[in-house]
Amino acid sequence: MSKYELAYINENINTFFFFLSECFTGTPMALKVMPKASTKLQGFLREYCISLHLSCHPCIVGLFGIAFQSNEHYGFAQELVIGRDLFAVIQPKVGIPENAVKRCVLQIASALEFIHEHGLVHRDIKPENILLLDSHCCRVKLADFGLAQTRGTLIRFISGTLPYMAPELCAVALEEGQKEVTAPPLSVEPSLDTWAFGVVIFCILTGYFPWERCVTSDDFYQEFADWCQAPTVEEVPPLWKRFTPAAMEMFSRLLELNANNRSTVGEVRSYVEKDWLMPTLVDTNGLQPENGKVSATCSTPSVCRSSPVHQEVE
Repeated sequence: MSKYELAYINENINTFFFFLSECFTGTPMALKVMPKASTKLQGFLREYCISLHLSCHPCIVGLFGIAFQSNEHYGFAQELVIGRDLFAVIQPKVGIPENAVKRCVLQIASALEFIHEHGLVHRDIKPENILLLDSHCCRVKLADFGLAQTRGTLIRFISGTLPYMAPELCAVALEEGQKEVTAPPLSVEPSLDTWAFGVVIFCILTGYFPWERCVTSDDFYQEFADWCQAPTVEEVPPLWKRFTPAAMEMFSRLLELNANNRSTVGEVRSYVEKDWLMPTLVDTNGLQPENGKVSATCSTPSVCRSSPVHQEVE
């Protein structure tokens, strides 16, 4: 590493990022470093190879062919993205402007389609893993392939971030006090990313999570599930009344409870020319307009940074 200059950037859970510059060419890079104590070699190599394989897409963080290990760490060099992640620009309980959301959604949909076409599934789609190259979401890039797997892989470990995890994945994750899994075996499929993508769209439009976890004990999720399963057209749940009928149709496709019937991420393109938010703020769940913004008096969870969970399937 003597021909490189290093400077600390930031860190996430069990991952450190450094600014890396090649001394002769001055090429700027970001060095992603993972402690060996919490990273298996197989997992590191999988993330590196998948990231390198997909990095040619313009909406995915690029990689350089530089990987290394020291006595205590693994690491690889990736494209330096100067900017914040998408989560950093979400105003809690407000969200970000609809036009910016749509710009972001189109780019991430393109990245996910590319990933799925290569037989892979990201498995951790969330605002923290979407990096901004500008403050208006004109250019964004999908990052962090640490949980990515090949399509069809039998799930042995539950990995992901709870609010974004699909109901079929939550069904095989043990809840507090639960002794054994009763759901059938589950394989890695693009529909897991589609569900998370739908949740991300909700979060960045509103500044709220739609629910904390897709289980029947979560009232917000159960309200949505009941609406989806109603035999006749019913009034949308209170938390969703801010959305237009077109947006609700889009959400019903992305957040289809039956994974086999869930849409592909690319279907969002047919909705981007339509309005997603109602023209006026309507309070239906303890949300009151204040000076043109929405404040919350209900227990709806506002967005917050969430760490992935890891749980072995018995």
